[in-house]
Amino acid sequence: MNGFLNYVGLERGLSPKTQEGYLRDLDQCAAFLAQRGVSDWRSVAGREAALWVQSLSTADYAAASLARKLAALHGIALYLVRERLREDDFAALLTAPKFQRTLPDTLTHEEVERLLAAPSGGDPQALRDKALLELFYSSGLRVTELGTLTIQQVDLEHGFLRVFGKGSKERVIPVGSKATAAITRWLEAGRPYFVKPHTGSELFLSKRGRGLSRIMLWVLVKKYARAAGITKTVKPHLLRHSFATHLLSGGADLRAIQEMLGHTSIATTQIYTAVEPQHLVEQHARFHPRNREPLD
Repeated sequence: MNGFLNYVGLERGLSPKTQEGYLRDLDQCAAFLAQRGVSDWRSVAGREAALWVQSLSTADYAAASLARKLAALHGIALYLVRERLREDDFAALLTAPKFQRTLPDTLTHEEVERLLAAPSGGDPQALRDKALLELFYSSGLRVTELGTLTIQQVDLEHGFLRVFGKGSKERVIPVGSKATAAITRWLEAGRPYFVKPHTGSELFLSKRGRGLSRIMLWVLVKKYARAAGITKTVKPHLLRHSFATHLLSGGADLRAIQEMLGHTSIATTQIYTAVEPQHLVEQHARFHPRNREPLD
């Protein structure tokens, strides 16, 4: 298992989070196989692996979770062949479950404006929260990327930031003028009040002088969504979805959006092309004059 995890981490570039998921999945599979007298990956038969996959279909797993579990099983089977620990791929005939991608929910432009205006006042906390929400929407960062962002990664003079995303892949993302202005105010008049002797170079700080955790970012986003009167279930990732959808509706190139989001495959980004036509239909129904005229 250690060899396999090192392989997917170093040679395939999978993130530590994905590696942890694979480890949990394969531990689950190993426990299932051990109950049937199989104690070594080198002796797993295809029919035994198929029984585990079949058992998962009766549990309440999301289809995407099932697909990941099967990907982990395929991965270790191929690794064993690659390392010449066995001659055959015992998972070769196992197929991933098909699932329908659900369209991501997004905020409207008006809802975004209300959310970004929710942190009011000039106190240090309001300046911080205003800056992080502006940057969140302006850049489409993942929650972890936002929380671990350092001052050195942000170039306010030229309006961009550098971030290391999944698989430690670096990408450059533009930062809008309003986000730049908000971050500048935070750095000048807000951040100094949060600095403690142990403070590092994180851009956004908690009252204890440390970087913001995922949970803290989650709490802040939900807090200001309530303050803005937004009735949707607002999660941090919703700002990332809104960033991509609004760029697309404004005419941005899909490849450029893919690069900014840090998607490895364009297929992942293409889900936003399904959201946009839906938006166009709604706009047509609402504003086209032939739709507003009463029927004869």
